[in-house]
This record gives sequence, C-alpha cells and structure tokens, in this order.
Amino acid sequence: MALDYERIKAWRFTDVRQAYADKDVILYALSVGLGYDPMDEAQLAFVYEKDLKVFPGMAAVLGYPGFWMQDPRTGIDWVKLVHGEQRMAFHRPFPVTGEVIGRSRVTHVVDKGADKGALVVVERKIHDAADDALLATVQQTTFCRADGGFGAGDAAPEALPKVPAALPDQVCTLQTLPQAALLYRLNADPNPLHVDPRVARDAGYPRPILHGLCTYGVAMHALIKTMCDYDPDRLLYMNTRFSAPVFPGETLKVEMWHGVSGTVQFQARVAERDIVVLTNGIAGVKQ
Repeated sequence: MALDYERIKAWRFTDVRQAYADKDVILYALSVGLGYDPMDEAQLAFVYEKDLKVFPGMAAVLGYPGFWMQDPRTGIDWVKLVHGEQRMAFHRPFPVTGEVIGRSRVTHVVDKGADKGALVVVERKIHDAADDALLATVQQTTFCRADGGFGAGDAAPEALPKVPAALPDQVCTLQTLPQAALLYRLNADPNPLHVDPRVARDAGYPRPILHGLCTYGVAMHALIKTMCDYDPDRLLYMNTRFSAPVFPGETLKVEMWHGVSGTVQFQARVAERDIVVLTNGIAGVKQ
C-alpha cells in the first residue's frame, strides 16, 4: 500500500487533553540536562518546585497525538521514517501545573520523487484547557524515506536559512547526560532504539542514540542560557533541522550568530566526533 496524499492530508486527529504537574515539569527539565550543576541557581529554577519555571521545550511532549504514522491506513513505511525538522513558537508561558489540549493537523505532504522520499508536516497547537489560550505552536517535519513518487503534493514549507560562513559570535558547550535517553523516554517516547543495545545494533548504530527532541532541548538550554539569561519567556521561537544522531553522554557545542531584530542563527555539533547534528537553526529572542 503506497502513501495516499488525499488520505494523509485529511488525516483526522483526536484532540489530546493532557494534565501535568510539577513533577512532569521537573522530569522534562532533568531529561534535557537542566540541574547538571547543582550549585547553579539559574538551572535550579527549572528542577526545584520552589519558584518553579517551565522549560519551554516541554511543548514537544504535551498534547502529542502519538505515533500515528504506524497506522497501516497511512500507507507509510514507518520503519524508514526520519525526524527531519522541528519548529516551535511560544505564545504564552506554560502554567507550572495545569491541563492542555493538543490539536494537530497535517499541513504539508511533499513528494520529493520516487527515489527521494516524501515530507509530511504536522502542526500541533497547544491550548490551555482552562481558557483555551494558545500556549505554543509545534511543527514537526518527518522525512518518509521510502514513500516518494505518489504523484501529487504540496510545495515544501519555507526553507530554514543556512548559518553564516563566519566564525560564530558565541559558543555554549553542554554535556549531555549518559542516562539522558533513559530519562527522556519517560516524557513521551518509549522507542526502544533509545535504550535497547540490540535494537540499536539492528538499526545500524553501535549503541542506543539520543532522542532528536532531547538534542533539541539541550540546544534550547544553550540558547536560553546564552541569549536569554535563563529567562524562558524571552525565547519566542526555535527552528532547526536534524542532521546526525547524538549518543548519550556526548558533548554538544552550540554555535550562535547574532542576527537582526533579536534573531539568532545556530547549529550544534558533537565535540567528540566534530559532527554537526543540528543545522539551519534560527531562533527569536525578545529584547
């Protein structure tokens, strides 16, 4: 069964209502490395219930509709999927405890060609269940490597900009936790690829890899630390492309270039292997 453009574009998602508490907020922050330095009070604010702040990357795991592409009706070869891009925009701070509603829809189905695969873009709007206020917009692009050539489709979303060729203006280096994948999977993604050595080897990796969205969260930590002085409300949006996996425990170097009107371009590389793992990054910071 091949990918059916009309069926995918009209895919109906059930609204996801999700309650969360301070422990969920703290777990997410711990899983992306906040609290690594127990004497850093700026980090402590995200992992200690006293004056707790919600790290905005938590939008990745709230109101999530689940692994819907595994449904046989999609016609998608889900085994060969790759997370291509992640874009997030933040409209209002998340309450420390509360309930949200995630409303998802497919916005783009892009045919790259029979031997080049397809892109499927899903937009999720996260609303506060108390007053229906929009808290965040999450856009995830999935690269369906084996599903191109269906002969119809949408134009691709506007491409993310390449980072400048010049040396970065600032670099923030953060260590990922050796147990980061074990923690992150408790938020929303129990895929055994991230914890089971045998599954990882069968997928062609020497050991379990870190969730892409965990890498995204670590990079967000670097941006909020360096560009926002640990004020999460100053981060307006963060968009990037995934280019290579990270292994838990590796060191992430986030390279940043100052742009105009509060924009920051960035990329992230693993220091131990000198491999760029996040590319074409751009974020907006409130001045």
